[in-house]
Amino acid sequence: MTGWRPLRDVRARLLAIVLVALALALGAATYGFNVLFAHTSSRDANTLLRTRADSELALLDLRNGRLHVEETNDDLLGDSNIWVFAGARAIETPRARPEVAEAARALAPGPSRFVDVRESDTRLYSTPVVIGGRRVGTLVTGLSLAPYEQTRKSALVGSLALAALLLGLVGIAVYLLLRSALSPVARMTAQAAAWSEHDLDRRFELGDPHDELTRLAATLDGLLDRLAASLRHERRFSAEISHELRTPLAKLIAEAELALRRERSTDAYREAIAIILRNGLQLARTVETLVAAAQQELAPRGTADGYAAAAEVVEACARAAGERGIRIAVEKPAQPVRVGVDADIVERILQPLVENACRYGHATVGVAIRRARGGVEFLVEDDGPGIDSAERDAIFEPGTRGAAGRRDGEGAGLGLALARRLARGAAGDIEAQAGDGGRFVVTLPAA
Repeated sequence: MTGWRPLRDVRARLLAIVLVALALALGAATYGFNVLFAHTSSRDANTLLRTRADSELALLDLRNGRLHVEETNDDLLGDSNIWVFAGARAIETPRARPEVAEAARALAPGPSRFVDVRESDTRLYSTPVVIGGRRVGTLVTGLSLAPYEQTRKSALVGSLALAALLLGLVGIAVYLLLRSALSPVARMTAQAAAWSEHDLDRRFELGDPHDELTRLAATLDGLLDRLAASLRHERRFSAEISHELRTPLAKLIAEAELALRRERSTDAYREAIAIILRNGLQLARTVETLVAAAQQELAPRGTADGYAAAAEVVEACARAAGERGIRIAVEKPAQPVRVGVDADIVERILQPLVENACRYGHATVGVAIRRARGGVEFLVEDDGPGIDSAERDAIFEPGTRGAAGRRDGEGAGLGLALARRLARGAAGDIEAQAGDGGRFVVTLPAA
């Protein structure tokens, strides 16, 4: 069961909840009112019967040992349902239906009590007649309950009608209130959905938050800001990667075409293949780093030995460093340092930094590992020209190279950008420090 489709709407659910709660409350109130009214009506009928009996008892007297009823101008006995019994003998009887008369006669020998004759909707009340401390008879008074029943029915119908009217009026009022309150929310949701697809620069701009609606608008504005920034970053990143990958790809294709255009010597072919290999490796590193970044964002993080990962990177860069006459080494920590990131991710983060250090360093490149600020820091240092303070953040932008890189002319300007992307995807970061010699600090979570 997927539920009743109209109740999937928040406004319909809220309206249904309010109406059900109000219906239960009105039902309980109506039931309580009618029970109380019926009890009060029954009590009033009993009070009236007792009052009538007291009035009639004042008219009874004992003469010559016999019970006698005094006559009055109002002749209450003739106009009312009054029975007077001397023992089992009736000395006064009104005109009444047979079942009522029979019920009154049955009350003659008993104590004071109330009896309802359901066939005729009549209530009887019997009370002993005591004169001179001796019971000489029984007085029975009767009262028709029809007016009381009619009043109770009218009260029931009226209370039900009032409850239904209140339920309808409150339902209409709540519906209008909910529609007025939630319509701006629905409108804002639709606008936000449309803007997120077509116009990321649109905002609600309802001012400082002061109620639920303006707080929602501020939250949606912030969400749209983050979404717009993320999409702009991804679009720019993708565009710059596409642009920068064209260069090594074009070199690779051009070199291959040039090598195939005419016969060459073995050394010329080897040189062409070496150029093709370098550009191919550059493309492979870029693609592998992008794949690793995507996997890092989706997959759970593992753990790795920080020194082992750094040693792998140093070993991979040792040949290039030897060709440039660079001495490269990794400082082994006194205690093992575990990183809360997979080893291959650590290596892909460190490799662009070590490669840059080998490219721009004069004689030495060092990698150190230490625990700091609840995480693990990798320090990659070289004795090259260093980093200008104005370029500390710019060099991490895709397709951007520092002053030394522009003079060198090598690289596509993607290594540092991808390394920082990987580090931040692993809840870490990379920072470039200005000064003499190159110095990069990689921060990663500790295991």
